[in-house]
Amino acid sequence: MPGRSLEETLEVEIMKELGKARDQAGQIAGKHLGMENSAVIMAKCGARGSMLNLSQMAGCIGQQAVRGERLSRGYWSRTLPHFKKGDLGAEARGFVRSSYKSGLSPTEFFFHSMGGREGLVDTAVRTSRSGYMQRRLINALEDLKVMQDGSVRNTAGTIIQFSYGEDGIDPCRSIQGKAVDIDDIILTVLGKEGESIAEVSEKGVVSYGIQDRDLLETPEEPEAETEETDFEEEG
Repeated sequence: MPGRSLEETLEVEIMKELGKARDQAGQIAGKHLGMENSAVIMAKCGARGSMLNLSQMAGCIGQQAVRGERLSRGYWSRTLPHFKKGDLGAEARGFVRSSYKSGLSPTEFFFHSMGGREGLVDTAVRTSRSGYMQRRLINALEDLKVMQDGSVRNTAGTIIQFSYGEDGIDPCRSIQGKAVDIDDIILTVLGKEGESIAEVSEKGVVSYGIQDRDLLETPEEPEAETEETDFEEEG
């Protein structure tokens, strides 16, 4: 691969193949579970979990990674003393072929713990950083407010912005970045005749008025053709 050494290229290709193996195992497991399985229904409808979680429970857990790479740190030239030095095989570098249902071997459990620890640390660090950033932003912006003339000022009356957000638009009430939805107003005032004037189709954006009306309207059922009676035929 361009910009990578032979060793790095080999690792990338191995990661791709092991990822395909996990996906194929998940597809086989999902095929045998079927749509009547409670866990599959829960994942498909979006209530909780995903098909990846189901594939790891019933098929194969897959490759464990630390910082986006296969496991390499541990003993000299190997991850654990259970493997030979310089072994680049899947099992020696953190691939877990077992599923949660069948249970993990001791070495697989150790590799799985290494990958899980990174997720725990990353979650804890990310939470603290984002919380501290939010606290600093609140302290920096707590004395700013929008005045009657539309400018943003602090408690000392110093002008921070001549117009809120440089455009005076409230993001909570804006329509696709605009302060007013002209198409929606035209549709409300003129009704069906306003569609030709608004020319929404030329913009490539469906107006909220048209969208809401389409959702509310029910398609009219075609009237059933009445059969002609015998009296009309005789007449």
